[in-house]
Amino acid sequence: MSASNVGEFDREIKQFSERIEHVMAGFSSRIVGQSYMGQRLLMALIADGHVLLEGLPGLAKTLAVKTMSELTGLKFSRIQFTPDLLPADVTGTQVYDPKQGTFHVRKGPLFSNLVLADEINRAPAKVQSALLEAMQERQITIGSETFLLEHPFLVMATQNPVEQEGTYPLPEAQVDRFMFKVKVVYGSERDEMEMLRRASSGTLTAPLKSVLSRSDIIEGRQLVSKVRVSDKIHQYIVSLVFASREPARYKMTEIVPWIDTGASPRATLFLEKASRVNALLQGRDFVTPQDVKDVAMDILRHRITLSYAAEAEQITSERVVQKILDRVEVP
Repeated sequence: MSASNVGEFDREIKQFSERIEHVMAGFSSRIVGQSYMGQRLLMALIADGHVLLEGLPGLAKTLAVKTMSELTGLKFSRIQFTPDLLPADVTGTQVYDPKQGTFHVRKGPLFSNLVLADEINRAPAKVQSALLEAMQERQITIGSETFLLEHPFLVMATQNPVEQEGTYPLPEAQVDRFMFKVKVVYGSERDEMEMLRRASSGTLTAPLKSVLSRSDIIEGRQLVSKVRVSDKIHQYIVSLVFASREPARYKMTEIVPWIDTGASPRATLFLEKASRVNALLQGRDFVTPQDVKDVAMDILRHRITLSYAAEAEQITSERVVQKILDRVEVP
């Protein structure tokens, strides 16, 4: 890349970073104390990934997704997952027209840009699996017809902890399709005081202006592809993933009994892409090891299947990932 091209790229990154700051400012004006969740939603949108938000009820997970749709001005739809939901309620179905004597397709709520799958783990596995084709291939098959989905397309799913009443565990194949799994936790006392103040003044329900257009998102994705990743960073990413599969090879024998299956190759791809996005949002045109570390927990935590021994000892996947991050050599 020539000096003039480098200078132009730097200007594009700076301009894009300023637009991202406007998005985060709008998000924080609506939702108090959950800026990390907003950042991950935005990163998934730019990286063309999907995000799974897990947390107890009342932590603004649904509101966060709706807020992001307002700030981006993208077409938005919400699916409330319940035990009696059918796959056709999600994807759409064929409807018979008695006058014409033919079938026509009635598209479901998945035909949108931002899809909120609310409380996704309250529906049985056959309904959850209806999302698989859309999430991976960005298309939906209804009967004998296949329909391509609009870009950008992003599934933002919320789920309650599996220990709660009336929940079903998500199939591993579906969990692996989410780029991020973000744990949403309670805010601080100060955050809740601020939330009360805003609720009393009515600012929590104030409408938000769109500050990031579809073309901005596409531009951001093009910028991400130009962010430089060295061979050493690539090797670091591969080492992190392989350490989850073969921990003994990396002299982490203590976690060998804890892991049933390690992270998939999709984790490698997502780690690299999310690291690029992380660098871009910080105004850099190159990836550092810290970028990889910043996104690794949310990318790996749901891709490591724990053994029965780990569950018996109450070992979490977060603990396993942290061990890997601590022990794998940083370039």
